[in-house]
Amino acid sequence: MVPWISPDLLALLCSAVLLLAYYAWLFWQVRRSPDYSIHRVNQTARGLWIRHVMATPGLEILAIQTLRNLSMAATFKGSSAALLILGTLTLSGQSENLGHAWHALSPGVASLPGWWTVKILCLLTTLIVAFFSFAMTIRMLNHVMFMVNLPACAAVGTLAPASVARRLNRAGSFYSIGLRALFGAIPLAFWLFGSFFFVGATAGLVLVLFLIDRNRGGT
Repeated sequence: MVPWISPDLLALLCSAVLLLAYYAWLFWQVRRSPDYSIHRVNQTARGLWIRHVMATPGLEILAIQTLRNLSMAATFKGSSAALLILGTLTLSGQSENLGHAWHALSPGVASLPGWWTVKILCLLTTLIVAFFSFAMTIRMLNHVMFMVNLPACAAVGTLAPASVARRLNRAGSFYSIGLRALFGAIPLAFWLFGSFFFVGATAGLVLVLFLIDRNRGGT
């Protein structure tokens, strides 16, 4: 092995290639068949649901309850991300002690001291992205809750059902990004134990994403 190439760098490159290859493959599949991804199906369903709710009197309570349930789910996950951020910051102060102890699980694989800081920063950044995404989900849902109950005479222009549906889909996109960030934090947490664990956890994550991203009714 070239002296300046560390196992952690190789593990980072391998994991990045795995994730990029998976998303490139998923993008190609969606280009071939738009309904291949469950996310596209969910976006269509949310748009149809908003149009139905805003066009049918008497569904206001159902709409608010549904949006509130999604908002509560985002609140719970955002709070979990905040707690994980605090835990990661706590780990950053124990770098010297934990770095040697955790890498004992990977005997024979040397890790440069500076990589512990890189690992903590990557994990912290991912968790911050998750927290921000869930916070934006709650923000967008709060706007939609007011818009969905507008009378038909006022639901025009930027407040028309199509515009409200786009806002709801933006909230759904932020929610998905937050979940992906939490999923991505798992391999990064395994990276603290060693480079082999990082690559293995990333491969496992790609397998899970492959199973949950497909719309099996559309294949």
